[in-house]
Amino acid sequence: MTFYPLQFEPILKERIWGGTKLKSYLNKPITSEITGESWEISTVENDVSIVANGEFKGKSLNELIAEFPAEILGTKVYQAFGKQFPLLFKYLDAREDLSIQLHPNDELAQKRHNSFGKTEMWYVMQADADARLIVGFKEKSTPEEFIKHLENKTLLDILDSKKVKPGDVFMLNTGTIHALGAGILIAEIQQTSDITYRVYDFDRVDANGNTRDLHIDLALEALNYNKVEAQHFYEKKENVSNEVINCQYFTTHFIPLNGNFKVNKNNDSFTVYMCVEGRFELVYNGKTHAYQKGDTVLIPASLTDFQLSGQASILEIYIS
Repeated sequence: MTFYPLQFEPILKERIWGGTKLKSYLNKPITSEITGESWEISTVENDVSIVANGEFKGKSLNELIAEFPAEILGTKVYQAFGKQFPLLFKYLDAREDLSIQLHPNDELAQKRHNSFGKTEMWYVMQADADARLIVGFKEKSTPEEFIKHLENKTLLDILDSKKVKPGDVFMLNTGTIHALGAGILIAEIQQTSDITYRVYDFDRVDANGNTRDLHIDLALEALNYNKVEAQHFYEKKENVSNEVINCQYFTTHFIPLNGNFKVNKNNDSFTVYMCVEGRFELVYNGKTHAYQKGDTVLIPASLTDFQLSGQASILEIYIS
């Protein structure tokens, strides 16, 4: 069997806070003016990615992993996770502020939902003037203070807000209270989980006049009440894999590609490339595969020697 770089049909999600940047900036085939998310690679139940290119076109990612677990996932990943794909890759367009929320850790998520926890990373691709996001508390808080501000609708007074620009990276460990602000387009890398505890939604209603559910009781035990330093700063040397995040769930590098870059890796893990700016080509086994901003590609672990070329900014993600 000859493996090759895999792309998938985007799984598009309407959201009350979504917009149209997934089409205007990333060329996604959205048909709604409130499209908030494009799930690029997913094995979340009922949202499993389908291959869009090559010999495996039409097969699901789960089907491929079931048939070729070590070749797709990598020997080390297969040993650690079995036939589960452990990460979820998305692009998000926030036309309006997202709800203020947090995610449980592995232990709580397993106990309550039979799921992985949801550690995630944001890479800011585009931001309108003065766009901001919320991440953590301004100072260490307590459950009592948190509840008091929720009841008084003054929660924003104790949350840390940061102005953002393209290239900014935020690491959201489980338990960190956060919200993506209006006017921001991001690439998101996270554990395979769809568990979110929403604690405040600005009293919004949908088209039918309904508010969205809140999960305050579940959130109280899951919250990290400490002040956190979520923003990560990193080098941007051309034609080098610059480390951005290295955590137990995933490793992310930033590649400012200007010309050619040879990749030689082992078969421990799959690799995912998210093109966050520009265009590039990947040459493997004598064949050339072309990508542009907004494309996401899964490199099966069995592909260990290939070349990237072009002018692009690329996120490189794998499990170490």
